Parts: sequence; structure tokens; C-alpha cells
Amino acid sequence: MNKYLKEFLHRGMMFGGFGPIIAGIVYWSISMSIEDFSLSGAEVLLGIITTYILAFVQAGASVFNQIEHWSPARSMAAHLPTIYAAYVGCYLINSWIPFEWLVIGIFTGVFAVCYFVIWLIVYLCVRASSKRLNSGLQK
Repeated sequence: MNKYLKEFLHRGMMFGGFGPIIAGIVYWSISMSIEDFSLSGAEVLLGIITTYILAFVQAGASVFNQIEHWSPARSMAAHLPTIYAAYVGCYLINSWIPFEWLVIGIFTGVFAVCYFVIWLIVYLCVRASSKRLNSGLQK
């Protein structure tokens, strides 16, 4: 088995347990705004399973950044659609957003902006850290 696939699965299993916590936070947030909020056992189970998968994919997909022979653009090209599919799938399956093209378009726009802002922040932090380390090595 490919070492990166093994790492994807390992990371996913390590951090996938955060999914139920995410589901709990989402359900709590919804319950704060809806007076008569209730869920069936099936809805809770679906939320737990889908958010587990979401957290699993999110954690596992971080392996794309560790593939040394890939450029940052290639890593992003693999990472972005992987986590986008997990997020939009989870949100649609749980009816956290309705299956309407306008809503999915808005979700996609917000997701893309947040994704690229986070990537830019991480990139700038890594670049600054690398410069600091390199300057320390040159002394």
C-alpha cells in the first residue's frame, strides 16, 4: 500500500473522533435558534457518522501537503476538492444547507474564500519561519 495512503488513513483515524464533537456543536447551535428543536435517533446517528467521515477526510487530506515531490499548487489541487466534497456532502446529507443550486453556490463561494485565506496565512507563516531558520543557519 502506498505510504501516503497509509498516512491518510492513519491521520483520519486519529482525528476522526472529532466528528461527533462537531455534530454536537452544530446541533447545539441550531437548538439555540429554534424553540422546538428535536432530532430523531436516526438523525443523530446520521450526523455522527457523517461528521466522523468529514473529520476523517479533513485530517487525512493533510497528507497532500507532506508529499515532498508535489508543488504547493498540486497539493492544493488535491486537497481542495477532497475536503470540499466532504464538507458539501456532509452539509447536504444532514440538511444543514438545502439542496438548492443558489445555496450550494453561496456555500461554495464562502468555502473557497475561507480556504484560500487559510492557505495564504499558512503559506506566509511557513515562509516566515523558513526565513528565520535559514538566517539562523547562516550565522
